[in-house]
Amino acid sequence: MIRWGCMGCAVLLTIGVSVTAWAQDVTDDQSRKEVREVVKRLQSRYEKTRDLQADFTQRTTIEGFERPMTSSGKVYIKKPGRLRWNYLEPSTEDIYVDRDDVKVYVPEHKQVLVGKLTQMAASKAPLELLQGAAKLDASFDPEPTPGNGRGIGGVRLVTLVPKAHDGDAHRTVQKIVVEVFPKTYFIRSLWLYESSGNVSNFEFSSLQSNIGLGDDLFVPKLPPDVEIVKAPVLGQP
Repeated sequence: MIRWGCMGCAVLLTIGVSVTAWAQDVTDDQSRKEVREVVKRLQSRYEKTRDLQADFTQRTTIEGFERPMTSSGKVYIKKPGRLRWNYLEPSTEDIYVDRDDVKVYVPEHKQVLVGKLTQMAASKAPLELLQGAAKLDASFDPEPTPGNGRGIGGVRLVTLVPKAHDGDAHRTVQKIVVEVFPKTYFIRSLWLYESSGNVSNFEFSSLQSNIGLGDDLFVPKLPPDVEIVKAPVLGQP
């Protein structure tokens, strides 16, 4: 009787595990289906966007430091390949990107760092994502985000893992978690996870798209006495 009872328990346990595994498979399939839909709509939204401006708040947690660093400012994007990133608080710093050319102007130091994006950034993935330049399925492997995995409006959060390409041996970005606005599918917030353990969170607000941003907005206006410094190479092309 004990042996039969144990066998009955084993059968029940096996059925229970099978049902649980089946339910998990169904849940995983549904999650991946939702992720594919979010990626599709996000890609479509940025393909239709010629220019974009927004306010942003950035919170960066540095490995080994307890308190995160907070900054804020404005970002401007214009296709093809132009981006202006203005830090306004707690100090002023202006970053201009024109395809592969980068200029970082620090008024306090009266310096402008000049370099190439492919040499200054160990991974172009975050900028390509913000600029709408990336073909998401070609540049990233989209995955459901573990845990709750949902943002405002119940829209699924998407984890984007940059695909390995030639010359990406020094890539520092491990993954990017994206939250979108539920109606427009513009990026509301994103988290950059670096191999160093640093995590940066960006939140965007007051978005305006296709408003006809002028080219001159993306040209640095520098004082005549500014010092031009060649930017250090942070990664390999």
